[in-house]
Amino acid sequence: QVQLVESGGGLVQAGGSLRLACVVSRVTFSVSINNIGYYRQAPGKQRELVAVITTTNRTMYADSVKGRFTISRDNAKNTVYLQMNSLKPEDTAMYYCKVALYGGYEYWGQGTQVTVSS
Repeated sequence: QVQLVESGGGLVQAGGSLRLACVVSRVTFSVSINNIGYYRQAPGKQRELVAVITTTNRTMYADSVKGRFTISRDNAKNTVYLQMNSLKPEDTAMYYCKVALYGGYEYWGQGTQVTVSS
């Protein structure tokens, strides 16, 4: 069973920065994973894609975070990072990491709360 452990959330003022980390275990990080993404869900809203990175390091971002967020991966540490800069109150949400394996299996992390105060 693939396991994902997320960290890095917290409370920050608008304009501040946070870096989320997602450590993936029980899978060959650089071989079995198709892509890894971060999603977020605010109260009363649907979960939405924030950013995704593929095995070839292609990245894709939601329009709302382009230019502010950066997703990256460290294969040696089995970790994906989401650097979030210039945070806005509307970025407040629970952030989830999701791993998509070749073959169609998907696994989610437990989530980490990000709260941006105005």
